[in-house]
Amino acid sequence: MTPLFINFNGEIVPADTRLLSVANRAFRYGDGLFESMRMMKGQLKFAELHADRLQRSMKALKMDGYSQMDTWFLREMTDDIAKRNKAKHGRLRLTVFRDAEGLYAPSQNKMGWCLEIQPSDEPRYFLNTRGLIMDIYPELKKPTGYLSNIKTSSSLLYVMAGLYKTQNKLDDIFILNQDGFLCEAGSSNVFVGYQNHLYTPALSEGCVEGVMRQVVIKLARENNIPVTEAQINPDILYEADEVFLTNAGRGIQSVMGFGVRRYFNEMSKLLSDELNKL
Repeated sequence: MTPLFINFNGEIVPADTRLLSVANRAFRYGDGLFESMRMMKGQLKFAELHADRLQRSMKALKMDGYSQMDTWFLREMTDDIAKRNKAKHGRLRLTVFRDAEGLYAPSQNKMGWCLEIQPSDEPRYFLNTRGLIMDIYPELKKPTGYLSNIKTSSSLLYVMAGLYKTQNKLDDIFILNQDGFLCEAGSSNVFVGYQNHLYTPALSEGCVEGVMRQVVIKLARENNIPVTEAQINPDILYEADEVFLTNAGRGIQSVMGFGVRRYFNEMSKLLSDELNKL
């Protein structure tokens, strides 16, 4: 279903409206960030977690107005755009950019924003029936630092990883950090199951601070599955029992293969069921 309307700085406009000038800082410098969210049955999922991450990210980027982006704001704006597009379920993207002039140094720190929805017919999270085939992206590594945990508009690393994935006919790609340790996937956080224990890269390893990552860690511990956030050598992928990916849009996606290694999907099934009970 093609979206009909978007919300640009509080104004509802047709989705195909031309809005940005070439002077826009997100276009010129990647000076912005975005929040990917999911709506089901007319309700924004995990609104509090999204608002908390969004506000902390804007504050880290020194953008004014971050206090406005609270839970109430997200719920009101997403509810409105869903109704205008006659959608009960869908994936949402809120892009926030620095609305200013200047070169690298901006003239001010005022924010601008745009909310979009891609309607869907999925009223719940679905675990993929066919496991993903993945490999390690070898050409670029992700630098570590506090900006690495934010979903910024500077996404060339992921673009290049996506090109590599397509060229090599893969379903997704593992990204390593600057020190060669496991960081994340092309658009998801990574969990590795080994000997009845879950491991996921720590935030200090440069991965995005995913909302679904937080939810799955909590669900695992509530179901007596131990979880460790750690520095992970990618060699564990050759020994792991299970690997799965998480993000706010798709929930949990199981990985079937890495090279000649094949994985189970027991924990991903259990956690996906628990996720849908929330």
